[in-house]
Amino acid sequence: MDTIEQNVAEPPSEEMLLVGAARTGDIAAFESLVRRYDRNVFRIAQHITQNREDAEDVVQDAFLKAYQNLGQFQGQSKFYTWLVRIAVNEALMRLRRRRPERMISLDEDVKTEEDSMPREVADWSPNPEQQYSQAELKEILGKTIQGLPPSFRTVFVLRDVEGLSTEETASALELSVPAVKSRLLRARLQLRERLNKYFKRRDGDSRS
Repeated sequence: MDTIEQNVAEPPSEEMLLVGAARTGDIAAFESLVRRYDRNVFRIAQHITQNREDAEDVVQDAFLKAYQNLGQFQGQSKFYTWLVRIAVNEALMRLRRRRPERMISLDEDVKTEEDSMPREVADWSPNPEQQYSQAELKEILGKTIQGLPPSFRTVFVLRDVEGLSTEETASALELSVPAVKSRLLRARLQLRERLNKYFKRRDGDSRS
């Protein structure tokens, strides 16, 4: 007897159930989404603005805009990815207001000479033989990330710090996948170079 295959739709995720409830005016459901993602959004905003107060304002504005525009969320991506896009835009707007003489944009063209650049950076982190505490390494890495250009820093934070996939990062920033890969590569190269310079300088100072 031939078996008849039935296409069974996957049940909606807990996130989408909360989004659906929030759309109907369920404040408690939206508060659950806030509690689920507020720390992540804050970290991203702080990396971009490099200011705690601005980051806190970004979180509030991002969630407020998300709530007001829930009807526009089509569900083609994760709610978190959509929320990150709103938060990044809010953070960049704050940077523009703070530095009007230097426009900050993620849409700027980034040219790459792929033939002259390595395809991948396997290890941009400090040499594991360096004897530094985890807390100290975290502080050094955080300061080094802050020195990256905003367009590179934002891609690096979403992809390597927050763990979004390349596709999710592209969706959140409204960039193409190749653009994300290009900027991530550039960010890793710059970060590795800056870290190497830092450790060489520090080692030199410790020997003197």
